[in-house]
Amino acid sequence: MDDNRARIAAIEDFAAALRQLRGEAGNPSFREMSGRSKAISHTTLHEAAKGNRLPSWETTVEFVKACGGDPAAYRERWESASRAVRSADRPVEEPPPVEEPAPVEDAAPAARGRRPVLVAAALALVAGAAVLVAVLTDRGTGPAQTSSGLSPGAAAPTPVVCPVRPSNPPSAPPLRKGDATEFVEDVTLSDCTHVGPGQTMTKVWRIKNAGALPWKGYKLRRLDLPQHPDQCRTAEDVPIADTGPGELVDIRTDVTTPGKPGLCYVRFKMVDASGAVLFPGSRPINFQIIVNAW
Repeated sequence: MDDNRARIAAIEDFAAALRQLRGEAGNPSFREMSGRSKAISHTTLHEAAKGNRLPSWETTVEFVKACGGDPAAYRERWESASRAVRSADRPVEEPPPVEEPAPVEDAAPAARGRRPVLVAAALALVAGAAVLVAVLTDRGTGPAQTSSGLSPGAAAPTPVVCPVRPSNPPSAPPLRKGDATEFVEDVTLSDCTHVGPGQTMTKVWRIKNAGALPWKGYKLRRLDLPQHPDQCRTAEDVPIADTGPGELVDIRTDVTTPGKPGLCYVRFKMVDASGAVLFPGSRPINFQIIVNAW
């Protein structure tokens, strides 16, 4: 029952993430998304967002691309949901029945004289087996390992692909005519920086007001909400200091890494004080760091 609840929650959480991405893209119709994809039907896309079942990875890729997102940013979450679904669907294996030994019948009266000898031989074999088990146990009490150092059945760690190459969203004008932004550099935590688990550090981006309008009340809003324990945690809204045309501004946020190793890939979009996306046709600003197991 617990596995089934986890399965339902994993599917619904993943569907909610897809619905949020679609909302951020302006809620295009599923027919429009299908037209953008040219590879999947609008009914399949609709089913992916309903949360009745986990979509395939191929469907997820087309859904995300049709909304102008980066499929790589959803890979780890999809794999986590897929593991929960597989765990709930795995049948419970019953232990094999214990067979009682068949009674030994006397083959002939003449064989009765040989029974003590047979019993003694059997006892000797059992004693020898017990000694062999004791020797093997004494030689190593830890779990058996393969030549790679992993316990049998343990999954090898998934290789981290970094940097993630984000795709371009559909072309769209800025919210305010004459407004423009330009990324300058990562001041701290450049792409694919290796960090430890459970650490808190500061990420700083430097960007430029490349337009003709002053920035006032702007902020970065995190896209992959709600945040999950296996993700890097940040503020959901990161304020941007008031910035005049042509000026540079440093934007900073604290980042806390998860206890699980892997890639942290977090994206933000610039919004105004009301929460409206300012540059819908621009790629999200992001950070991507590798959390090591040490």
